[in-house]
Amino acid sequence: MRSLELGVPGAMRAELNSLVLAGAKTTTTGLLADYAKETEGLEYPGEFLAVLDDAGGCVATVEITGVRVLPFAEVTWAHADAEGEGFADLADWRSGHLRYWARQGVPVTDGTLVVCLAFRLVETP
Repeated sequence: MRSLELGVPGAMRAELNSLVLAGAKTTTTGLLADYAKETEGLEYPGEFLAVLDDAGGCVATVEITGVRVLPFAEVTWAHADAEGEGFADLADWRSGHLRYWARQGVPVTDGTLVVCLAFRLVETP
């Protein structure tokens, strides 16, 4: 089973994992370029992923229910809101994600391709 590591290790990952466990987070967004860098294929509907903590332990299993690749500017509010992170609106979500990727040293523009994953929590250990 492949894994899903949300955000960056530390407080951010712990918070995102807690949102998954609470059922509040049912989507996530990543950069398509990261898949190429990691030589990893896209997830697919019906695939199960182990959600990992900082130590590599499985905190939950999720099932992928949707995968979309689109330009950053085309991410919908429905997807952004389902990330469960408390963004006020789409502009707030976009700003937060641009800051996150900038801190990672990755410039993102409206045309940057992103992978929008939708998932459902299926079990916790």
